[in-house]
Amino acid sequence: MSSSYSTSQTSSLGIGYALGVNSASSSKSSAPSPPPVDKPPTSADGESDDEGDVADGDLSAVRPGFSEPCKLVLVVRTDLGMSTGKIAAQHATLACYKALYKTNPGLLRHWERTGQAKIALKATSEEDLLELEAVAKSLNLCARAIHDAGRTQIAAGSRTVLGIGPGPVELVNRVTGKLRLL
Repeated sequence: MSSSYSTSQTSSLGIGYALGVNSASSSKSSAPSPPPVDKPPTSADGESDDEGDVADGDLSAVRPGFSEPCKLVLVVRTDLGMSTGKIAAQHATLACYKALYKTNPGLLRHWERTGQAKIALKATSEEDLLELEAVAKSLNLCARAIHDAGRTQIAAGSRTVLGIGPGPVELVNRVTGKLRLL
């Protein structure tokens, strides 16, 4: 009796979740949209979270399975010699979050429920970041490059960090799976 009760609870939970996700994703928020911005937003340090040169894919197309793990990857350029504090000040996580907040809030909620995994990886050049950004966007993953304001260690306009995701681990790994941990 206990086993069949547990099975029916699990089935009910799965059905309820699926119904909730579908109704949440099909209903539009009544919150007012933010006013248009003429220039890319910058952080307090002046780093731009500009959307970059590569056009986005369909960011709303990525839909993870019920229990599928998701992650966000931060690809840091090691050739710039940034200090750990400087790396921490690069806001690629926030840039990705803001982009998906508008286009795929269901994916953000799923990532939050599954632990908000963030992984820091190494890239050796700006060309590496550009290539990774193009591949990620071709797979409909969010990819946001941070351009430094040039007020401290790095030349103005330098791409410092690329955020990719959040997205299903398997999909993100198709872009970054060969990179080494920072």
